[in-house]
Amino acid sequence: MRPSWHDVVVLHRLQFPLPVNYVCYALWGCLFAGPALLRTPAALLAVAADLLLIVAPLALNVAVDMATDSQHADKGYLAGAAGRIGRSRALNWSIAELAVAFAAVVAIGVGWGRWWPLGIAVVTVAAQLLYNVEPARLKRRGLAGSVAFGVASVGLPVLLGYTAVAPAVPATVWLIIAGASLISVGRTVWWALPDYDADVASRIATPTVRYGPARTLVVACGFVVVGLVLLGWGLWARYGAWALLGLAPHGGFLALLVAQLPATLRGHPPRAGSQLRRTLPVATLGEVLTALVPLLGG
Repeated sequence: MRPSWHDVVVLHRLQFPLPVNYVCYALWGCLFAGPALLRTPAALLAVAADLLLIVAPLALNVAVDMATDSQHADKGYLAGAAGRIGRSRALNWSIAELAVAFAAVVAIGVGWGRWWPLGIAVVTVAAQLLYNVEPARLKRRGLAGSVAFGVASVGLPVLLGYTAVAPAVPATVWLIIAGASLISVGRTVWWALPDYDADVASRIATPTVRYGPARTLVVACGFVVVGLVLLGWGLWARYGAWALLGLAPHGGFLALLVAQLPATLRGHPPRAGSQLRRTLPVATLGEVLTALVPLLGG
């Protein structure tokens, strides 16, 4: 069977609401630097590079995880899409997208003398390769994998966008980046909860396998709590009470995670489909409203 555009969408994890999240992470850095800067060529190149640096490693992840996903009741469609596209083609696609991203950040350096985005792009790709590829394969090394993926997917793209248009990163923005990164790490830990059986069968020691679903959910909540404190601190210091606009949905997301603990303790962790359709949209609302904070409070 020939691959379809739907397979390409699945390969890059573009099912709603995930693309909305990716766009927010690509925009945040420039917005925090100053909403007016978003119209500059350097910002547009940074946003494009960020989007590619987010989705290309996701395609790599789906291609690498075909064997594991094929054993997962809710994620077999990922293996199916990767199988129809072909692992080699998927990997080549990911490499080509990363090459375009690097061309964009090199253009920022040549055109505007800002070379930090190039260094950040290198660190981002390195973290994603360490997460996905042997011999490091951090995905099977407990929380190390969640940290690498969470920071590379959110914190580093935000930092790349900011440094593409601003000469220095103030303390308030570092707090925002740190908070957003920790929330992302917590969400990555939580996202792996339904994968317990498939990860055990594939001998991948994710946090869920190492600590069990209930303890893993508690750890995820801990990361989100600390992330919310840092994110709120940075947003409040920079934008005042407008910070509450972005924090409220993230607080709601944390409440939903806590509400999942009793069922998880009884041996019924959340399912992947429910996570995507019911819980993650609350986090996505938080990302969108966080993007509005610098627009309204800047």
